[in-house]
Amino acid sequence: MKISKTSIDDLNVVVRIAIEKQDYEATVNETLKDYRKKANMPGFRKGMVPAGLIKKMYGKSALAEEVNKLLGRELTKYIVDENLNILGEPLPSVTEKAKVDFDKDADFEFAFDLGLSPVINVDYAKIGKLPYYEVIVDSNLIDNQIEGYANRFGENIPAEVVGEKETMIGDFAQLDAEGLVLEGGIVSENVQVAVQLIKDEAIQKLFIGAKVGDVLKFNPRVAMANDHEVAHLLKVKDDEINTVEADFNFTISKINTFVPAVIDEELIKKVYGDATEVKTIEEFREKILEELKSNNIYSSNYRFLIDAKVALTNAVAMKLPEEFLKRWLVETNDKVTAEQIEEEFGNYRTDFEWTLIKNQLVKENGLKIDEQDITAMAREMALMQFRQYGMFNVPEEYLDNYANSILQDKDQKQRMTDKKIEDKVLELIKEKCGLETKMVTQKEFDDLFEK
Repeated sequence: MKISKTSIDDLNVVVRIAIEKQDYEATVNETLKDYRKKANMPGFRKGMVPAGLIKKMYGKSALAEEVNKLLGRELTKYIVDENLNILGEPLPSVTEKAKVDFDKDADFEFAFDLGLSPVINVDYAKIGKLPYYEVIVDSNLIDNQIEGYANRFGENIPAEVVGEKETMIGDFAQLDAEGLVLEGGIVSENVQVAVQLIKDEAIQKLFIGAKVGDVLKFNPRVAMANDHEVAHLLKVKDDEINTVEADFNFTISKINTFVPAVIDEELIKKVYGDATEVKTIEEFREKILEELKSNNIYSSNYRFLIDAKVALTNAVAMKLPEEFLKRWLVETNDKVTAEQIEEEFGNYRTDFEWTLIKNQLVKENGLKIDEQDITAMAREMALMQFRQYGMFNVPEEYLDNYANSILQDKDQKQRMTDKKIEDKVLELIKEKCGLETKMVTQKEFDDLFEK
């Protein structure tokens, strides 16, 4: 077997592999012998089928299988031995297409195109300090969070008259062209309608001042923002609502008004549990201040990731084997076309560049993670999940059990591993480049993502 390499340029090479009969003959013969031992064929005892007949029946497939195994094994070994840092996977050469005839030929030659990773040098001095945005937690943000808690633990109480914030329970009945209830028409009972969700101003005014027992006439498709909401109210499928152009009667059977929870020690217990050490409103505000600052760290780091990607990829200004990568993306993904790859390659390129830079920083700085890092991250994810459901004092065993269930998902564990590595890379970049901390309001921070 002979293997050779030709460099097209710094980022593209062609590897040729010449396979001769002596490379595969012994293995193919052993495979055919094994087929003969197991063959059951009418007219012959088991294991006694003529070798020539076995070769005629299975020789070509055995040869093709062995040649493919040799190609894969030897190409992989060559890439490792030659220390070729490739991108993607080897592809059959477009300029030197193999002509293979397993019926006639004994020797074969194949050629593969390989895309190589560029040499990456991160010059931190060239990059300079990177912006790091910290959101100012002011009293308004604390007030908004407290208001959110009050609404979460609020309740609906009966009301006599519909106002701008009330919710009604009632029945819909479809009307005919004369304004009478249509026999066999759509009827939807015990439906909840919120005044605030009605988008048509005239229909919204129709509800204001209404009482239990009143019957309101309107077209739901005019009242609501989209047909999906209408289908939900009328309890029909989305495609059934397209042909409904009619008014409905809505008979009000109940009116509710929402009352937020009183902001007191009882609300604090509902938020943090009966065993909480937070007792006063002032302590409540201090606790929320700590939570908001902690939550903002995630947002600040996410913004830093975006800015760091741009700064480092611009500074490195790497070249990539673009045509090879476009080919590879098309040939390894059935769901995209060459036209789509061409159109969206800018995004793919950014991902390639950042991945290569990240991998280089991991390698040259010896960054590693262990199981303890991943376990800690799983516990943190579990804690955040519980907090989303308003559970702040979760027993340790619950956290451990939920974290363990997260770790059982191999895909999720790999995503966490990748995220933890990326976090370490970002900490390294902060240290090497330095930070220019910028204090911003929540609106100013949100506006960064609109640019």
